[in-house]
Amino acid sequence: MADAVKPQGNPAVVGLAGFAITTTLLQFHNMGWGGTGTVFCAAMIVGGLMQLMAGFQEFKCGNNFGYSAFCAYGAFWMALGLIWLLADAVPAEWKHLKITPFDIGLFLVGYTIYTLFMWVAAIRIHTAMALTFTTLIFGFVGLDLVFLAGMKNLLPHHHHAFRLCLHGLLYDGCGNLCSGLRKTDSSGRQTLGQLI
Repeated sequence: MADAVKPQGNPAVVGLAGFAITTTLLQFHNMGWGGTGTVFCAAMIVGGLMQLMAGFQEFKCGNNFGYSAFCAYGAFWMALGLIWLLADAVPAEWKHLKITPFDIGLFLVGYTIYTLFMWVAAIRIHTAMALTFTTLIFGFVGLDLVFLAGMKNLLPHHHHAFRLCLHGLLYDGCGNLCSGLRKTDSSGRQTLGQLI
């Protein structure tokens, strides 16, 4: 007799929460509501570590899209945190580690290209995922132009793309969270079930 399959949690809930929370904090900073200290800590732990953990769990679930997305964007947040750290704190004897705005722009272009590939896959998953990645592309392209072409006048506008992306992340995360709460009643109808 085969062993019964033990139900597991959905790692996408944790990964989407990590991305959404860190993106929210970064947008608060970009709007002038706070400093970078909290964003740095969130980038390393919430956006970075949480997403990496979710990505490794997605691997165990056999979900290549979630595995790739959460690991890559988790690494993005951790790398961005280290970039912020090194950008202002490189001693003279480590000048080969100095980071310029152009260097940051090249880093962002790499993720813009990756996001384009993920967008192709996202449009095959569902509309909310496709819209999330579409807005993420616009956000990255805006940042590319800011850092590589010096178009700082785009900063107030590209934040709208990230805010829309944030809404998509929250919608996807809530959908994944609620799908784990669904129960079937005696008539076979899907309900959200009791939370308590």
